[in-house]
Amino acid sequence: MALSGVHLESDAYMVCLTHALSTEREEIMGLCIGEVDEHRVSHIVSVVMLTRSDKQPDRVEISPEQLSAATTEAERLANLLQRPLRVVGWYHSHPHITVWPSHVDVLTQAMYQRYMDESFIGLIFSCFNNDKASKRGRIQVTCFQAINQSPEGEAPMYERLEIPLYIKPREAMSSPCLDALVQLPRILSQEEHDAYAKTLENESMDLLTRTHNGAVYTKSLSHLMEVMSGPLLQSLETRLERNEMKMEALQLEKEKLLKELES
Repeated sequence: MALSGVHLESDAYMVCLTHALSTEREEIMGLCIGEVDEHRVSHIVSVVMLTRSDKQPDRVEISPEQLSAATTEAERLANLLQRPLRVVGWYHSHPHITVWPSHVDVLTQAMYQRYMDESFIGLIFSCFNNDKASKRGRIQVTCFQAINQSPEGEAPMYERLEIPLYIKPREAMSSPCLDALVQLPRILSQEEHDAYAKTLENESMDLLTRTHNGAVYTKSLSHLMEVMSGPLLQSLETRLERNEMKMEALQLEKEKLLKELES
């Protein structure tokens, strides 16, 4: 039975979008943590970013180990927030291509619904595309499930079923989402390190090639620092300034109320 809708909290949405915009060369992926209510509405409150062991421009895979780690994180958040949280879906990016799920995406989604939970959902973020009319950058997101359209008794033929997606506003960023956002530069750096480490396994590699690979690795880390750490730090500083302004306003309101009580 399909979900009636998905509510994605705005801070979790920002984490997903930041992750999707971190690279335009390969797809990224992660898992969604939340709960499904009695009206079959999925509420996503946080995400777990996954480290890619094999970067591909058109495919992502989630290992059993990563799924197990995400389940453990969901249990930790459930105890912390006192809510029945679990892994309720997955997300990945489509850089430079349409937002609609591919045939492989739909089959992957069907597999998750079969072996994980029938309410499992998929999110796709399409980025680094330009609107044909305005020529400006456009970001799209879709939420979907897989539905079997073949007659009973025949081999299953899955098609996408679009699920209504609502972004639920939040004034402040939750601690789990903030922790996930801070982890992003570390995850991307780890991916670059793992890719470079694989090149060192070839003992027959000549010195010039090793030097070249080291230079590429250094350049990649510098690029990550430029496109991720700087903007991320600026975003966090902006949020800090906004919170300080709110604290000052609340303090003034408190002093005003205290004066009214005394008079």
